[in-house]
Amino acid sequence: MDIVLNSVEIFDKRSPYHGKRKNVHIKNGVITSITSQKVKARQTVDAKGLKLSIGWFDVGAHFGDPGFEHKENLESGRSLAEKSGFTGVAVLPNTNPVVQSKNEVSYITSNNKNELIQLYALGAVSANTEGKELTEMIDLHHAGAVGFTDGFNPIWHTDILLKTLQYLQKFDGLLINRAEDRMLTMFGSMHEGTQSTLLGLKGMPGLAEEVMVQRDLRLLDYAGGRIHFSNISTAGSVDLIRKAKKKGLAVTCDVAVHQIAFSDKALEDYDTNFKVNPPFRENGDIKALIKGLKDGTIDLIVSSHCPQDEESKNLEFDLADFGIIGLQTFMSVIKGHYQDLSLEELIQGFTTRPREILGLPLPEIKVGSQADLTLFDPDKKWDYTLESNLSKSRNSPFLGKTLTGKSVGVFNNGKVYLDEGL
Repeated sequence: MDIVLNSVEIFDKRSPYHGKRKNVHIKNGVITSITSQKVKARQTVDAKGLKLSIGWFDVGAHFGDPGFEHKENLESGRSLAEKSGFTGVAVLPNTNPVVQSKNEVSYITSNNKNELIQLYALGAVSANTEGKELTEMIDLHHAGAVGFTDGFNPIWHTDILLKTLQYLQKFDGLLINRAEDRMLTMFGSMHEGTQSTLLGLKGMPGLAEEVMVQRDLRLLDYAGGRIHFSNISTAGSVDLIRKAKKKGLAVTCDVAVHQIAFSDKALEDYDTNFKVNPPFRENGDIKALIKGLKDGTIDLIVSSHCPQDEESKNLEFDLADFGIIGLQTFMSVIKGHYQDLSLEELIQGFTTRPREILGLPLPEIKVGSQADLTLFDPDKKWDYTLESNLSKSRNSPFLGKTLTGKSVGVFNNGKVYLDEGL
């Protein structure tokens, strides 16, 4: 590797070069110069109009491997992440078998030394993610698990959640929980409100999320530790977490990138590609999520990548599985639906903050640093079609649309991917 990115805009608040156009030389995986002078290299990329940030990082994608490789596997997931701008992905444990032993953690991470995309394992909190019996989380931690979660399954058992908060304090481990009271969402398939009534579908009330957020925060206050809420979706949840942060509790949270793109009115045609959990809420919730991102209540933006095959989606709406594939369209959704927030405000949520929360080293854009970088064009238009879709699955409401914003290259681990158009 011997590449110079000419006239690229550096996009990293922690860098003294932030907002400046420089020629960045990367050789053998290391940033060797950042200068305004001409640099000779084997490959020169005209990067005028492009931005360079530290590598994007996603928390909580589902690659389905092992067990559900027909939807996505580690190989296709890595390739997808690479071409979508991500250099690191923490994957959910909802596989078969579940990521609940050293062997499963090793299966996820063992090939990292040979790959551009680094995969990180999130270990299961409970055996088979059923919420009944704790896993050996210390062993999982020593094996390399970077966080602990039952993934799609909320930790419904109060004592299990309490003991997990206490247990993880032995090594400052992070508990990640999906806030949902499934007794309140049972048989539901969309947000409970006027729209669900009009469509004749069983609703999932925002209350189901908020009572779990409130429960978990009370337990966090009682037991100590750290908790992260994944995929929050309601104004009430944002308000509860904001107050808990002001109180000094060690709480963080994320929002799925698609959550702000649509309201529950998008479901009027019963298109199962809009069926997600948590469901698309009302406009008031969307405004609260935007405000939460702006004031720092919401720490991360995640892809919530959840591939589903045709047999899972091509059904009546109430029978179809939840989920959207979200990696490839990540930047486009931000560009198209987060206009109330600047990219400068948002990018911390998928570069520095996820690594800080997981306790991972932070890449830097400086001479002598290992290159862990994403090159992107926020204004690039592209057609998202079945032919250009990179996932093994196709469950996306954005298919068939012309989108704006795209990653065009990544550098990491001494390797590089550059879009063919460069």
